[in-house]
Amino acid sequence: MAEQTRYEELIRQFSAFGAVKREIGRMMPSECPAGSAAVLTLLGRYGDMRMSKLSELLAVDMSVTSRHVAHVAERGWIERSPDPADKRSRILRLTPAGQALLDQLSRRTCHLLAERLSDWSDDEVSQLTALMARLRASFDDTRAHDTRAHGPEPRPPVSPVLEPITRTPATTQ
Repeated sequence: MAEQTRYEELIRQFSAFGAVKREIGRMMPSECPAGSAAVLTLLGRYGDMRMSKLSELLAVDMSVTSRHVAHVAERGWIERSPDPADKRSRILRLTPAGQALLDQLSRRTCHLLAERLSDWSDDEVSQLTALMARLRASFDDTRAHDTRAHGPEPRPPVSPVLEPITRTPATTQ
């Protein structure tokens, strides 16, 4: 039963990947926890958006998104302005300070990855990136199918800096 063994090893590797995420998390500034970094990352990648779209991209409840947004807004990393199309809604956008922090987080993450993967070839890094994107797409495809059949399922939170890189761009809602 080689297939079962292969998938069991894959499960072990997924669990071990937690160590990579924890190391990345340890290098984040204490005032910028993972949820805050995810908000900044998504706004940096997709641009200005409504809180509902951010909540969808974060794959968390609106109340969780509101807490993350309040945290980054209090620090001046984002601004909230009225949505011209719907005055009840707010448009979120990075401030220059938020962009500077996002740039710093990206540099730190890239530096850590370059350091840890220094013995990997460019081709191996590209292969890993492509395979991770494909894995993510397989789960997104499954979730879309499950949503049509059974309603939406909860999704895991976005990892700071790295996770949104594998998402396809969405339009501002």
